[in-house]
Amino acid sequence: MKLKGAEIVIESLIDQGVTDIFGYPGGTVLDIYDALYARSDRINHVLVSHEQHAAHAADGYARATGKVGVVLATSGPGATNLVTGIATAMLDSIPVVAITGNVGRPMVGKDSFQEVDITGITLPITKHNYFVNNIDELPEVMREAFKIAKSDRPGPVLIDIPKDVQNMVTDFEPQGPSRPFDRIQPQENRIQEAAEAIAKAERPYLYIGGGVFAAEAYQDVEKLADKIDAVIGTSLMGISAISNDNPRYLGMVGMHGHYASTIAQADADLIIAIGTRFSDRVTGKTSEFCKDATIIHLDVDFAEISKNVDADIGVRGDLRVTLPILLRTLEKQEHPEWIAHVNGLVEKEKGLHAKTLGTDPKDIIEVINDIKSDDTVVATDVGQHQMWAAQYLKFRKPRKFVSSGGLGTMGFGMGAAEGAAVATKVPTVLITGDGSFGMNLNEVMTSVLYGLPLTVVIMNNHVLGMVRQWQTLFYGKRYSNTVLEKRAPDYVKLAEAFGAEGVVTETVEEFREAFEKAYHSGKVTLIDCRIDKDEFVLPMIPAGQTVKDMVTERGDD
Repeated sequence: MKLKGAEIVIESLIDQGVTDIFGYPGGTVLDIYDALYARSDRINHVLVSHEQHAAHAADGYARATGKVGVVLATSGPGATNLVTGIATAMLDSIPVVAITGNVGRPMVGKDSFQEVDITGITLPITKHNYFVNNIDELPEVMREAFKIAKSDRPGPVLIDIPKDVQNMVTDFEPQGPSRPFDRIQPQENRIQEAAEAIAKAERPYLYIGGGVFAAEAYQDVEKLADKIDAVIGTSLMGISAISNDNPRYLGMVGMHGHYASTIAQADADLIIAIGTRFSDRVTGKTSEFCKDATIIHLDVDFAEISKNVDADIGVRGDLRVTLPILLRTLEKQEHPEWIAHVNGLVEKEKGLHAKTLGTDPKDIIEVINDIKSDDTVVATDVGQHQMWAAQYLKFRKPRKFVSSGGLGTMGFGMGAAEGAAVATKVPTVLITGDGSFGMNLNEVMTSVLYGLPLTVVIMNNHVLGMVRQWQTLFYGKRYSNTVLEKRAPDYVKLAEAFGAEGVVTETVEEFREAFEKAYHSGKVTLIDCRIDKDEFVLPMIPAGQTVKDMVTERGDD
């Protein structure tokens, strides 16, 4: 059938199985929005307050579902407002397709109104991008973008479409969702080398990351741990891949990781890294990181193997293929002394909880654990609250923790939480700080507009907590521009202005009452949860140092 380019965009999205997109209209995408209007019975559009939040919403949608998230924006500032969200998705390997309009081709390169080279700008932060110069290319570009976004190591893809191309006509026939590229097969000799190294190990440790979600390899990871009697730790991006009910799961590792998980990783004689990239937040000083252990790195992306930490054995392949082959190759093992040692670390960790100065953030998180369902997605912004959430939240199902890892994007949370709520249609929670929330609070109006069941927990200490913690420890308590008290809004009045509910809590008991009511209300509620400005996130390994330098308790101030 013959369709205009703008119609092809929307029909292609429907053909790919897309049911929800996020965006903000503008001059160069008016034709696309007009095509969307005519098809609003088949695809839902969520109008956000700012394009950056639309990108984060598409990202959160993808993290919560495993589907490709879609964002639509106009040219110029609309397109550039997507950049932080695209970079956030890129660093965390999240499949997102961003569609932007641009000025008509005769106006390109003439500094026309709202013209910008968005493909050039986003080249380093996309898996691939397109400038559609020919209408006949558009149907295949749309299909290929989804194929690339979700294949191998997922990532964002951008499609920039000039306004005149949107009005041209060409043939379009639905072909159904794009199939990913064929799965990358591991080399047999590499599998054999890995199996031989595993057979020799006495203290095996599985270190897993976000790649386990992309491959949906949760069960195979647990089977591997059971077969070789290993324990499991995760990066920030790996949280919720393994149920907290699994006795082998020790929690997050690294700078603010669990004590037992981080020490056990350092004590292991074998590290099997699965779908993870050895972030500096995990390794600290790389020359000292697990230097006495054999490191096996399983990943679909060859560029990650030995990039940050030298792998003794690198196995490139899709984890959905690699792990089952490896499992068939291995013999059952038992390491009772290793498990006993790790259990001792777990017991020691129970006595290391940081001294608190007021309402304990751990207790706040435990209340959330008590009340939320297993289907609830918890999103975070970035800062101390993010690390408390990573340390203390408990999950039984995968894809329930949504947080910016690689880029560490303050302002990520509201959009991401909205995307997750649109995707799952169940009560959703955002844990944020007053610093991060100040960067995205305008998105409350979007959540109210669409009636999303969203509870926003603001860990309010009137400071930029993580930065202040560093200033306390490393900058002689010189609190340069980290005190927010004089600019703090009244969150209850703010909530009311947006049409949401608002409440202040100063004790754990007050928080429990407020959270339970908010969570079950099906409405948008802001909970201004007061905590002390000098609360610390511990343990902490200072940047560039090692587990030997771990800080487990705050000194006397």
